[in-house]
Amino acid sequence: MTFEGLDGSGKTTQAELLAEHLRGIGRDVVLTREPGGTPLGEKVRALVLDGDDVSGWAEAALFAAARAELVERVIRPALERGADVVCDRYLDSSLAYQGIARGLGVDRVLDLNLPAIGGLLPDRTFLLRVERDAAVARAGSDRIERETASFHAAVDEAYRELAAAFPRRVLEVDGSRPPEEIATMIRGQLRDLL
Repeated sequence: MTFEGLDGSGKTTQAELLAEHLRGIGRDVVLTREPGGTPLGEKVRALVLDGDDVSGWAEAALFAAARAELVERVIRPALERGADVVCDRYLDSSLAYQGIARGLGVDRVLDLNLPAIGGLLPDRTFLLRVERDAAVARAGSDRIERETASFHAAVDEAYRELAAAFPRRVLEVDGSRPPEEIATMIRGQLRDLL
C-alpha cells in the first residue's frame, strides 16, 4: 500500500497509522518512505531535498535509483516473506512531480522507473487530497516544498490525472478530515486485500 499527495497532505501520518494498526492485529509490517528507506535512499533524499537546484531529469534519475534500491533491499524481500508493505510515496510521486509537473512526460518517467521497480506496483494507493493552501501551511521547507505555487498546482492536477487514469488502484481520500477518521476509512478500504 502506498500513500501519495502534496507535501503536507497527511500521507506520512496515515502511513504510520496504518502500519501501527496492522501490527496491532498481528501482521508483519514494513513501513518505509521515498526517497529513503535504505542507506543509499537516505543519501539521495538529502541530496535531492536538501541540496542545490537539480535538473528535472537528474531529479527523476536519482529518485528512480533510490526506488530501485528500496525495492531490491526492502520491499521485495518483505513481500516474499509475506509481510505487508506500507510506503510513504512511491512511483506515482515521480509520475506526478517529474512526469507531469516538471514536464518530462509520464510515459518517459514510467519507462525510466519500470525496470527500477521490476514491475512491482502497489496493490492500493491512497491519494490524500487537501487544499493546496492547507498543504503548504503544513509542509516543511525542503527544496521541492519551496517550489512555486504554480508548480504545486501542477502536482495537484497531476495527482488528479493519475487517480482518473488508475481508478481501481488509486483511491482519493479527503485529507482535510480528522486523522483518525481518515485512518478508519482507509482500513475499511483494505478489508478485501488483507
